[in-house]
This record gives sequence, structure tokens and C-alpha cells, in this order.
Amino acid sequence: QLFLDDTKVKNFITCFKDVQFLSFFFTHLRRNLSGRFQGEFPFVSRCGRERNFLRCADVPVVFTQLLRGPCGDSRLSFCGGGSALSVPFVPGMLAVLPENGRLYHPAPENAGGVGLVRWALAEEWSS
Repeated sequence: QLFLDDTKVKNFITCFKDVQFLSFFFTHLRRNLSGRFQGEFPFVSRCGRERNFLRCADVPVVFTQLLRGPCGDSRLSFCGGGSALSVPFVPGMLAVLPENGRLYHPAPENAGGVGLVRWALAEEWSS
């Protein structure tokens, strides 16, 4: 979920939900190499001259849904973007990081190259 940095209560009500905005934001997401706020905000999404700095608890991409692609292929959707924000699902590329026990899958390179699989989705696969 994506929130304004100064949002006090972070929940479904206060997060961004507009798919077009989320798609634009995450498509333009890059590592913050601007020289400004790099330690605090490791990623930035540019919109013209505007810079939207991003900090995250782990990685910026969180896979939330498994979708059927137009050709019958499986796709992992991320960050609330539905099919507009999705990558091909490659089960053999899933990996658990021993340090935290979390499940990861390759993500768009511009967004760090790796994404976290949401716990509820991983749990759904295990049952």
C-alpha cells in the first residue's frame, strides 16, 4: 500500500487506490540517485519536474495477487495495480530469504529487481 509520508493512520482507507495513479507511480519508480534524501528515501518516482520520494519497510514491490494473463499465462500483480502492474509468474524463481523467512519473486528492474510476496498470497499457495 502506498501512503503519504505524514499519514498518521496507515490503513486501506488512507492508502492510494487509483490504479492509473499507482501504475504511473510504480512505472516511473527508480533508485534514488539524486543526491537528495538517499538515506531516508531509497527510491524516487518522477512526474515531470516533481519528485515523489519513497521509503519502504522492505522492498517497494509487494505482490498481492495471482492473475490469468490474456494468453492463459500466470502473472503476479503488484502494489494494487491489477493487470497494469504485473510480471510473468515463474514459480521456479520464488526464493525464501533465510534471514527473515519472507518469500520473494523477481520484479521490474527499475523498482529494485525483487518483490515481496504478500503473506496472505503465500499462505493461499501453501494450502
